[in-house]
Amino acid sequence: MYKQRTGIENPSYVSSNDDPVEDGDQNGSCEVQTEAEEPSAPKRDNWGNDIEFLMSCIALSVGLGNVWRFPFIALENGGGAFLIPYLITLFLVGKPIYYLEMILGQFSSRANVKMYNYAPIMRGIAYGQTMAIFFVTTYYSSLMALTLHYFIDSFYPTLPWSYCRKEWGDLCIDSKLDSDESRKRAQQNSTAVKKSSAEFYFINIVLQEKSNIDDGLGVPNWKLVLTLAFAWLVITVVIFKGIKSSGKVAYFLAIFPYVILLVLLIRALTLPGAFDGVLFFLTPQWDKLLDAKVWYAAVTQVFFSLTVCYGVVVMYASFNRFRHNIRRDCNIVTSLDTLTSLLSGIVIFGILGNLAYESNNPNIKSVVKSGPALAFISYPDAIAKFQTMPQIFSAFFFLMLFILGIGSNVGIISTVITVISDQFPNIKRWIVVLASVLICYGLALLYVTPGGQFVLNYIDFYAVTLVVTVLGVFELLSASWIYGVKNICRDIKFMLGVETSVYYRICWAIITPIFMAAVYIYMLVDYKPLTYNDVRYPESLYALGWCITAIGVGQLLIWGSYAIWSGPELSFDERFRGAFKPASDWGPLDPTALKEYQDFVRETTSIKKTGTWSKILDNIFG
Repeated sequence: MYKQRTGIENPSYVSSNDDPVEDGDQNGSCEVQTEAEEPSAPKRDNWGNDIEFLMSCIALSVGLGNVWRFPFIALENGGGAFLIPYLITLFLVGKPIYYLEMILGQFSSRANVKMYNYAPIMRGIAYGQTMAIFFVTTYYSSLMALTLHYFIDSFYPTLPWSYCRKEWGDLCIDSKLDSDESRKRAQQNSTAVKKSSAEFYFINIVLQEKSNIDDGLGVPNWKLVLTLAFAWLVITVVIFKGIKSSGKVAYFLAIFPYVILLVLLIRALTLPGAFDGVLFFLTPQWDKLLDAKVWYAAVTQVFFSLTVCYGVVVMYASFNRFRHNIRRDCNIVTSLDTLTSLLSGIVIFGILGNLAYESNNPNIKSVVKSGPALAFISYPDAIAKFQTMPQIFSAFFFLMLFILGIGSNVGIISTVITVISDQFPNIKRWIVVLASVLICYGLALLYVTPGGQFVLNYIDFYAVTLVVTVLGVFELLSASWIYGVKNICRDIKFMLGVETSVYYRICWAIITPIFMAAVYIYMLVDYKPLTYNDVRYPESLYALGWCITAIGVGQLLIWGSYAIWSGPELSFDERFRGAFKPASDWGPLDPTALKEYQDFVRETTSIKKTGTWSKILDNIFG
């Protein structure tokens, strides 16, 4: 049934609720109601209390990227100097988007697809983001399988990556060797490139990695198949009852990793050479500040870490009480996320400083690996040299990574499940959960094959990074300029009773969209054919990759066209204009406060400004 669209100045209905909605199915949908019908509020789950939401957001945002991605990205892009563009980007891009998504989710009590009822022509953004987050949850779970594999290996009497096998030849150096033996081995065949046993173990035994995928991906590693299954079993148990179960587990998922991180911090800073590693991590390279690549890296790190423009934050916020103080939560989560990244960097590079010391290698950068290899090569290599209880600290580290992965992936997969449940409320939730988990597990098996890392790198670039960056720009434009900053601030005033600061107004309307657009332009200008370990993909996969990107971004065109043509029997121009106006069911779900909001809108509606600049200033500053 077509839902009548109305202008902002005269919404068909609005609702709010100070108290939690009664528990029920997560459908988030409601039919258009009239005053005479006096409808009851649609049923939707709510967090058990406000702390559950905060803990869930912390568990979501503080994940694997803080531990293994941030330290290397910072080192590669100026060390301590990277913190300047990172903090600026966090302040001008990350925090404004995080708060905006919290606001829209809580105000509408809808997940990301139905949230776009404020501008139906832009609903394709949500479908594209859901497609991207679906791919993220598949490869994120494969990283959890790796951490669980290493966690189990940590209980061997001798760490299995600490010594070389005969088949690895003379180019392998035992990670467990002391400095004298390392120097002696390094002097032999000094011209040859040597690798640690930790690197050989990760590539040859854990990944069983191929040099290329020209002849296919190969058969999955049975050990990773099992650890992947266990990871998905844990996720299923956590999300099976929705936020009723995940909200309770969030306390553990958010707090326990910090206990382990504190233990590792104390241990790291007491190791010989640790302070050299920390200084290497924090020492600024000021010339990097003028490099556009550094700012691009800062933006992508903020996106990856805070999980913005994926729809997850919107989904979590949609289960809040209508009057919940999300401005406070936004400040806590964004600040804690940054502090955790810095703390993780100090822990990791303190341990890597000890690795360089034990290896008699003054060049710390030469012992650092990027991406997942930092967690699965550099850290195991370093911990193998511990003289006291290396198994315990190894188990602590990989247990922490596994818990961080659970916390993030619970939110990621829940977004996909919530979108499906909202669109098909008649399907029982447990069916949606099981079907989603089984499909994701089946696809995740691709990443635990010998060619799995090629697939992960490929999907991450074409199906996630490119798609999310483009749709992120349109998300900001749709909220700030189609719905309008002025209307967002008005809704915040009604919901929270506070005025929105000039900082948020200017960021939403101007600074953040420009930042995002600049990042996308830089990606296109700097584009080079994707490689993995300097190995090119088959030529046909490049064409397929761009097709995957086009499908994700093309959702905007597909659902925009549907919004226009599904309108009433009016002229094309009227249907086109109507698709930019809020649908009749846009607004908070509780019908009790619809009249309050409607009256509030009428009271605060000012005379429309004339002239381009007057309209722009009125939209930003009200």
